[in-house]
Amino acid sequence: MTMDIDDLGNVDWDEAAARFDDAPDHGLRDLGVRAAWADRLAQWLPPAPADVLDLGCGTGSLALLAAERGHRVTAVDSAPRMAERARAKLSGTGAEVLVGDASRPPLDGRRFDAVLVRHVLWTLPDPESALRHWCTLLRPGGRLVLIEGVWGEQSPVGLPAARLTRALAPLAGRVHTESLSSDARLWGGPVTDERYALVAVVDGPRRHREVVDVHLIVRRGGEVLLARRANTGYADGLLHAPSGHTEDGEDVREAVIREAEEEVGLRLAPQDLRVALVMQHRGPGTAPRIGWFFEADHGAGGTPVNGEPDKCSELGWYALDALPDDMVAYCRAGLDAYRAGERFVLHWHEDDDPIAYDPKSPRAVPLPMSGGEGGARWPE
Repeated sequence: MTMDIDDLGNVDWDEAAARFDDAPDHGLRDLGVRAAWADRLAQWLPPAPADVLDLGCGTGSLALLAAERGHRVTAVDSAPRMAERARAKLSGTGAEVLVGDASRPPLDGRRFDAVLVRHVLWTLPDPESALRHWCTLLRPGGRLVLIEGVWGEQSPVGLPAARLTRALAPLAGRVHTESLSSDARLWGGPVTDERYALVAVVDGPRRHREVVDVHLIVRRGGEVLLARRANTGYADGLLHAPSGHTEDGEDVREAVIREAEEEVGLRLAPQDLRVALVMQHRGPGTAPRIGWFFEADHGAGGTPVNGEPDKCSELGWYALDALPDDMVAYCRAGLDAYRAGERFVLHWHEDDDPIAYDPKSPRAVPLPMSGGEGGARWPE
């Protein structure tokens, strides 16, 4: 099957099923191509017999190789005609073929020793979300085997290996990447684009960890000090309170004192600081963090100056009750909550949210405090 790379996102896979195996690496009809893939799978999959899940299985060629090695195979494809051909190809092996979405396969809580996915992840609208879900389908020590690439020269499409490695870093104990571009046997001939396999070993649930960041609210009457970010690669052009994150060995108060001096030249003492707000926040497509907001009065520690002109284009004072919209969303939400007297807040972005504040999509959720209205009270 030949197909223009630019058209792959619009393919009717049911219609393509009849011609799918015409591609050398799909049908594996050439004995040399078939042997090359069998050799690779033997390296990537755990020793047989193991429970192997093939997602986006197509007509089942790789699933068949796994079954022939003695693995117990479950295969899933969203196209009924693809699944029908896979069932015929896998007949007599004991493999099960299901119709369903590869990103959320219909498995009823089952777990596997290996999840195999070839040329599927790049077609999904949220690859990182799919990776997180696929890791939950593995038993401790299970393997996620991804075969992906970046195809085409004029308008390349696909997923670079570096992106998947970053996404899997917090999910897997070990991640191994193997280039496949130079092995012409796999593709039925030479290729010039990026093709690779990535094998991630998931060690099971790990203790959740979050970065702790700190923010400084400098008050000048009804105004607060904000800095405009520049040249950082994150939220550049948007306003934000002076901030940073804790370093090894620091407590949150030590961290905000250090950041205050580095960013705005204030030499604060511990007694200059008051806790204003604690917020758990998550940026679009990123891991959650715990943010501690401290307040200090103007004049404490000196006069604010731009201590990092390479990262900050300007400092300014802004009315707390009329904050600008061109702010980092969670910082704006934190200041709004602070002004409203809230002290504990969640701010959870959806993956497709903008980093900038959007008044039409509020994400802040205040958390009630013990002893407050509707909360628990100490007995009289």
